[in-house]
Amino acid sequence: MSTAPTLTDATLTLNQAVATLSFNRDDVRNALTGTTLIDDICNTVEWINRDNSVSCLIITGNGKAFSSGGNVKEMRDGEGIFGGTPAEIAENYRRGIQRISLAMHSIEIPTIAAINGAAIGAGFDLSCMCDIRLGSEHTLLGETFINLGIIPGDGGAWFLQRLVGYQRAAELTFSGRLIKAEEAKELGILLELVSADELLPRAQELAANFASKPPQALRMTKRLMKSAQRLELADFLDLCSSYQASCHHSGDHQRAVNSFLDKTSPEFQGN
Repeated sequence: MSTAPTLTDATLTLNQAVATLSFNRDDVRNALTGTTLIDDICNTVEWINRDNSVSCLIITGNGKAFSSGGNVKEMRDGEGIFGGTPAEIAENYRRGIQRISLAMHSIEIPTIAAINGAAIGAGFDLSCMCDIRLGSEHTLLGETFINLGIIPGDGGAWFLQRLVGYQRAAELTFSGRLIKAEEAKELGILLELVSADELLPRAQELAANFASKPPQALRMTKRLMKSAQRLELADFLDLCSSYQASCHHSGDHQRAVNSFLDKTSPEFQGN
C-alpha cells in the first residue's frame, strides 16, 4: 500500500479496502472553490488509481452540506478562479474545478456519494460523477448555475444527461430548480433514500460489498463500464475480449471458481 495523500480541507480514512473522503469546510458549506477541496479530491483519486489495495471510495460532507459548489461571494468579488480576463477565467476553470471532472471520470474503482445535505451547482455535479448516490431527508439537489447567470462550467451538463436522460436534464438545468430527496429518488438520481442516521452506514455496507469482490476484476469492470459510454459495440466487444482473457488467467478467478464449486468463501489476493 502506498502512502495516502495529506489533505487540508478533508479527511481520508481507510477501512479494509474502502476509502472515505469527508469534506471538512462546513464554515463555507463545503464549497469546492476558495478551499483546497479541489486538490484534496484530485490527490485522493490519483492515490487510489496507483494503489490497488483500495477498492471503493465513499465521498461525503461533514456538517450540514455535502457541497455548495462554487463560492458565490468569490463570484461577486471576482476572486479566486472567478477573477481576471475572460481568457484567464477560462484557464482558471481548466486548472481548477474541471480537474475534479477529469479525475472522477478516470477513477478506477466504484464511487458512492453519501449526500448528507445540500449538493448544489458543482456540488451536485460532483455527486453525479459518482457511480452511486445515496440520500436522506436532509438531501437537497440543484443544477442551479442558470440562476446565477452562468453555465455548468465543470461539465455538469455532460454528466447529468447521462444520468437522467436529455429531456429531464434539460428541464433541471434550464430551470435551476431545487430537488428534494423524494423526487431525486423518483428521477433515478438517488439509488436509495435512507434516514440521516443510516446514510453513512448504508454507504459503508454497499462499499464493503463491492470491495469484497476480486480487486482486479472490479477495476476492469469499472473501466469497462466507462468505455461502454463512448465505444461502438464492435470496438467495445473487442475490449471485453481482452479484459476477459486477462481475467481468466488471474489467480482470483481460479479462487472464485474453486470457492463456488466447493461452496466456501474465497480469499482474494488481487492477482
